[in-house]
This record gives sequence, structure tokens and C-alpha cells, in this order.
Amino acid sequence: MPTNAPHDSPLLEKYSQLLANLLYSRGIRTLTEAEHFLEPSYERDFSDPFLMHDMERACVRIYEAIEAREKIVVYGDYDCDGIPGAVLLNDFFRKINYTDYTIYIPDRHTEGYGLNKEAIDRFITSGVTLLVTVDLGISNGEEIAQATASGIEVIVTDHHLPPEELPRAYALVNPKLVMNGMTYPDPMLCGAGVAFKLVQGLLNKYGEYWGIQKGWEKWLLDMAGLATLSDMVPLCNENRAIAYFGLRVIARNKRIGLAELLRRLGINPQNLTEDDLTFMVTPRINAASRMDSPMRAFQLLATEEPAEAITLSEHLTKINDERKTHVATIMKEVHKVLEKRELPEIVVIGNSNWRVGVLGIVASKIAEEYEKPAFVWGMEGSEVIKGSCRSNGSINVVRLMEHTATHLLDYGGHELAGGFSVSHEHIHTLESALITAYPMALRPLEDAIHKYTPLTLSEVTLRTYNEIARLAPFGLGNEKPVFIFELVEIRSVKLFGKEKNHLEIIVGDTSKTKIKAIAFFSAEDSFKKKIVIGEKINLCATMELSYFAGRTELRLRIIDIL
Repeated sequence: MPTNAPHDSPLLEKYSQLLANLLYSRGIRTLTEAEHFLEPSYERDFSDPFLMHDMERACVRIYEAIEAREKIVVYGDYDCDGIPGAVLLNDFFRKINYTDYTIYIPDRHTEGYGLNKEAIDRFITSGVTLLVTVDLGISNGEEIAQATASGIEVIVTDHHLPPEELPRAYALVNPKLVMNGMTYPDPMLCGAGVAFKLVQGLLNKYGEYWGIQKGWEKWLLDMAGLATLSDMVPLCNENRAIAYFGLRVIARNKRIGLAELLRRLGINPQNLTEDDLTFMVTPRINAASRMDSPMRAFQLLATEEPAEAITLSEHLTKINDERKTHVATIMKEVHKVLEKRELPEIVVIGNSNWRVGVLGIVASKIAEEYEKPAFVWGMEGSEVIKGSCRSNGSINVVRLMEHTATHLLDYGGHELAGGFSVSHEHIHTLESALITAYPMALRPLEDAIHKYTPLTLSEVTLRTYNEIARLAPFGLGNEKPVFIFELVEIRSVKLFGKEKNHLEIIVGDTSKTKIKAIAFFSAEDSFKKKIVIGEKINLCATMELSYFAGRTELRLRIIDIL
């Protein structure tokens, strides 16, 4: 049961019992803390960019390169963190009318993650003298040494955990690096968040010289916000402010490519939520690198041409549909294999024919469906075996891979998600190695426990919803509140959608209140308790406002049925 605000809590002086409880369960104790959380401020919540390691050095070097008309390459990662980060740097160069730069995003299948030696060779040949990374580079010591030896100075902007031996780049801009005995105030920024801080630093230092109006960089928060929500970084501190204001910038509908994609998806920017971005927009941005070229996603987000926006949004929607087909085909194979096996603590599964670019999605589905960490590998389009892994919340996958590093050619990622490559020799022993290391990578038990707040159906009102919505945007570190509705009766059950693969139930209680509850890609037997009309259940659900087909509807989103 979540921790409720005590009767003498100052939060109850200003907020309802429900909102006070939700704030208290987030560690918020004072009215000042509550006001800061509920009402983010750009001036207050965004830290000085020059508190970040090597920020001053990076800004001076970029300014000198611009003044000398040097050739600059912005080298971004191919996901929905690196791509938006590259877009906001592209916006910056456009704003100051600088043209001697190139945006480079590597091909996921042929070049892989991080800096690529062949690409650097091409930069050397073409006379590039400054390379700025976005969302990568902190572990690319060899490639940075190659570039530096050939006359290219490298500025790394990255947020990943730094290795023990740091690369010898010109500047390492990373919030996790220590400067003057401290890390940056929010060390959990995403890659595009770090890129945003770089632009903020450049404009703080040289904006007046370039004739840029103070505060212009706030328009770039749409990209920083999209990436912050997509990359699953904790939505606390500065990250919360980035996501909060990012959603508000997107609502202004200034970026025509994103606006066209939202229109195609039937999403009104004025009603945009974090779920709309992470479940609808992010997969389409990521589909570009999984199924085609990541530059298609960059072009969509950066374009200033309406015709191109229409073409690219159509294309990303099409290849995302193809991605869904690939994932569905692989999941059928997964089910066929796993139903014959007694599953150990970790699911390790793969096929040399599986498309590497979609394996992260497959691993997520396995982790969710089987409630176990999943390591999934494939080879299509690659000479080596590559894979993705996802935690079900019980383990730290990066720590697990650290303990099995002798079996891996390469690995990286975050606590709950990562990627790896493995030799043909070691693929057969990977599962046993991971299982052996499993106890050493366990996360604290409380991290995986769902905490539900009791609520009655009569409290499912717009007033309650609006109180909850004040805590948004929701995500890692600020999870959407889950409520438990105890002993409610199932009044009706139906499946909906073109393929009848979504579930809708109507539940009621003794007060004669009736509420609709839905679950996508679910059926009557998808939960711990089978759904039968007339039976009483304990319903675990979140509250949401749907705007489907122009009709506003308050409903519940089913998390579980007990």
C-alpha cells in the first residue's frame, strides 16, 4: 500500500487528500517541494549548462570553428534520443546561418552503434576538422584516437555511463562526469538533453553576438522533451522540466514534420500526452533505423517543406506497419519454442534469420509476457550475432552483462535495457553464463513492486482526473498512479478493434456507478483472474481521458485483474 500523507502534513493545507497522498508517496513533504514539482519553471529548474564537464571548452571550440568556417560533422545515434538531439543542433546551425556542417547518423545494420571507423575515414578525406557527437562516443576511445590523429577534434556529448579509461577527446560533455568534485546537478539527462544544454551554453555565451533573441532555445525543447520521454530516463529534477515544457512546445505545432505525423495519427497537439509520444510517435521514429534509414526520421523532424513532411510521415507509418509484421512473426516463433521449454530465470532465444533492428521490441514483449528478463539475438543484415535485452524489473541488465563479459564481443545500455553482440563460439553457452551471473545483478525488491492506491468507482471523475494530471508527464521515476478498485462487478465484456484484439469491460458497484475499462492487445484470459460477467474482481487500473474520434471520454486503462 502506498504511503499516505499523515494528518498533520502541510500538503493537506493546500491539496486534496488524494493529491497530497500521491505527492507524499513521491517523497514530496513540503509545500515548496510540491509547488516546484507541480509547477515547473524554466528559470528555476534548468541548471547552468557550464556546471557540466567540459561545457566551456566545447562551446569555445564550436565558436572558433564557426568563426573559421571549419567543416563540422554532427554525429548522432540512430534512435529517438540521438535523432532529436541531432535535429536540435541542426536547428541551432540554421538559426545562426551556418552552412558548413553535416548531420551524420549511422546505419544500425551496417555500421552499428557508436562512432564508425569507416565513416571517420570519409570525414578525414572530406576535410572535416570538428566532430560533435550526440548520444554516443563516451566509449569510443579507439575511433576518437583515429580521428584526433588525423586532424579531427572530437567533442563528445553523451549521457551513458563513462568507462574507467576515458577517451582522449577534445571535450567530454557528459552529466555523469565529475567536475570540481561534483557531477552535473541532474546526471540522468538523456542524450538530446545534453545536446540541448550545449546549445543553451552556446547561446548564453555567444547568443548576443549572433543576434539571437534571449530564450529562443526554448523552441528546441520539443526535441529534448520527445527524447527525454522516449529514452526512459527518470522524470525528476531537470528531466521533469524538459519533458513538461517539451510537451507544451509540441502543442504549439511549429515543427511541420511532427505536426503532420500527429495529424496522420489522429492526435490533436492540444491534447497531447506523454503516452501519445511514447506509444505512437517514438515507434515511428525508431522504425526508420530498424526498417530503413535513420535519416528518414531526421528529415521528418527537421524538414521545413510541407510536401516532404507528408511524404516522410506516410513513409514512417508504412515501415512501422512492416515492423509490426516482423515482430508478430518472430513472436509466433518465440511462443512455439518457449511453450516446449521449462523456463529458467532468464529467457535467452534467437534465430540467425531474425531482423536485428526489431529485437529490442521482441525482448520487451517477452519480458512483459513471461515476466522474466529476456536476451534475444539475430543476424539478418549482420556478419556477427547481435541482440537486445530487456529487464522485467528484477535485474540490472548492464550489470548482468558485465559479469558475463567474457562471453560477449560488445555490450552496453541502461539498467533496464541494453544491446550486445556475441561470437558464434559463445552463443551456445550464453544462457548458462547469464543464469550463473543472475544473482549478482538483482535489483532491490521494492523497485519491482507495484503500489496501488484504493479508489472507488464514484471517484472516477473529471475532477479526480485533473488532479492526477497535475503530476504529469509520467514515466520512469514518476510512474502514472495505479488505483485498485476492490470488489467491483463485471457487467459486460466485449472485444473491439479491426482484429478484435482489444478488451473492453464495464464494471459497476453498489452505488450503481458504471465505468468503462479497456486493455489493448488483451482478452478475457489475459490477466491473473479470468473475466466472467457477474463476478466480482479487484481491478487495478490507471485513469485516462480519451479523445478518440473527436469524443472526450473518461475511462480506466486495465493494468491487472485480481
